Amino acid sequence: MDISFNDIKQKFRGCGLKTTPQRTAIYNALLRSTAHPTAEDLFAEVAPQFPMMSLNTVYYTLGVLRTSGLIHEVNIGHTRARFDANLSPHHHLICLGCQAIVDVMDPRLNRLTSPVGIPKDFEITSHQVAFRGFCGTCRHHTRRPINRSSSGVHPTTAKGGLHG
Repeated sequence: MDISFNDIKQKFRGCGLKTTPQRTAIYNALLRSTAHPTAEDLFAEVAPQFPMMSLNTVYYTLGVLRTSGLIHEVNIGHTRARFDANLSPHHHLICLGCQAIVDVMDPRLNRLTSPVGIPKDFEITSHQVAFRGFCGTCRHHTRRPINRSSSGVHPTTAKGGLHG
């Protein structure tokens, strides 16, 4: 997603955040990415522009952006947190081989109702559907058969696709 510096500045101001070059670069990198990068991935992308920036600065910035509601942490069975600036309702395809995460934009999944048997006093504030399996490349390398469920979601029809 392309967004101007002024738009980023406005978003930061709306959240009470100071606009710094490093913070702007990290947020902008997240906005452009559909790969759900780790802090290390973002550091590798932004560090050439800011050689004096540390990985700790990236972690701190991601924490500030997450707390401000500008990004989501996506940590679905991964050893390292991944981050997403796409705040629109969406769900994920997760490859168990290469760990790729791909957005699934299917409004039917947003209309799920509360599951039966949850306590009456439990307030659901959000939900996320995660389809786990193997992308075509990983399935080919591990010789896994295609096993499509009745969900109708297939990696080649999801936004962005796996492996490009």
